[in-house]
Amino acid sequence: MLDYSALRFVQAVVQSGSFEKAAVLLNVTPSAVSQRVKQLEERLGAVLIVRGNPCTATEKGDWLCRHMENVGMLERELLEHLPSLADPRGPEHRVTLQVATNADSLGTWFLDAAAAFSKQSPYLLNIAVDDEDHTAEWLQRGRVIAAVTSTEKPVAGCRRYSLGALRYHATASPDFVDRYFPDGVTADALAKAPCLTFSQKDRLQRDWMRLTFGADIQSPSHWLPSTQAFLDASLAGMAWGMNPEPLTRPHLHSGALVELVANSPLDVALYWQINRLATDRLADLTRSVTEAAKRVLI
Repeated sequence: MLDYSALRFVQAVVQSGSFEKAAVLLNVTPSAVSQRVKQLEERLGAVLIVRGNPCTATEKGDWLCRHMENVGMLERELLEHLPSLADPRGPEHRVTLQVATNADSLGTWFLDAAAAFSKQSPYLLNIAVDDEDHTAEWLQRGRVIAAVTSTEKPVAGCRRYSLGALRYHATASPDFVDRYFPDGVTADALAKAPCLTFSQKDRLQRDWMRLTFGADIQSPSHWLPSTQAFLDASLAGMAWGMNPEPLTRPHLHSGALVELVANSPLDVALYWQINRLATDRLADLTRSVTEAAKRVLI
């Protein structure tokens, strides 16, 4: 039989990031938390928590935490039908759902989905951010229960919903274009003009250059891990970058930004993938995500 009390200790440490904060949440001593987690690890013969600042879950720890999310949803469903089972003296236990999305979705439409869901649901959200090509790995490793991803193939054990495509434009300020492309935007000029790169996982700039010019072009780059900062840096003439169409639209209309090559967008298809065990119980979350995506994506 599973020791659900011990599993809650593991979940509390992972969510709070420390044994001390978990102890406050559970109304016990940090020593009690440490002992229960250690006992469970010894029983399973596996490390569940990487001790550090903050403490994080191992892959096996992540799977246990996702199991506890499902247990928490089942318990809430049961208490709705049998409220007398709840301990009136105990603290209210609210389930936190771990989900992942890419930064550009978070900066353009996903937050609207999260807000709509939170207004009608007792669940809390812990939203992790990673490149859209890599969020599926979070699902595969059991780190999240649902994710926005560019992976079309369903992740094992998940249900997939098509959301549409987020459109990007290669944009820069007019003065940047004048400085670096006086004779037009060419492959040779792009090899000298600095671009913006979100992280080492970001391939949008390279993909656009390959699609538009049919060649792999190595551009010098500034590194800037922020959707809003990407846009601000483009407006300030720092570099050119692949900016989401919902954010660039007003600046293209005003002339504050221009496309490097007219009518050459890059569309990235996005999908919502959610653990099958949670699909029915989180139908409202899926509905909020798909409706918000429909308003923005193409």
